[in-house]
Amino acid sequence: MKQQYYIGLSLFIALVILIGDQLTKFIIRTQMTIGESFAVLPKFLYITSHRNNGAAWGILSGKMTFFYIITVIILVALIVFYIKEAKHNMLMQIAISLLFSGALGNFIDRVSSGEVVDFIDTIIFGYDFPIFNIADASLTIGVILLMIVLLKD
Repeated sequence: MKQQYYIGLSLFIALVILIGDQLTKFIIRTQMTIGESFAVLPKFLYITSHRNNGAAWGILSGKMTFFYIITVIILVALIVFYIKEAKHNMLMQIAISLLFSGALGNFIDRVSSGEVVDFIDTIIFGYDFPIFNIADASLTIGVILLMIVLLKD
């Protein structure tokens, strides 16, 4: 049976996410001071300039060598998984593209400055959610889609 990959769609998604992520981080880094914040939707959504030298919620703060090694392994594993497991499954290919671009976006930050620029600051049902970025959102959506695909099969 012929293998079908949606390479064009996968690359388009990955590039749009990566460019959007890096462009927004550049704007935050150059136009706002750390800690500066403004309301987009008061009491719900703010843009807050923040830096994170760890992973989600600041865990493993300062462990850059660990992040470099793990990220490279994950990026290679995602490419292999895409080639070996995602044929004929467009949703899985989209999920992998989101995971890849999210991991690469934060990896670029860590390599270039030793920290990740976060800026999306939300308050959901009274909970001040940790500040995140487009790459983080891409990773989260990618994980959710991948779980849906894997549970469906």
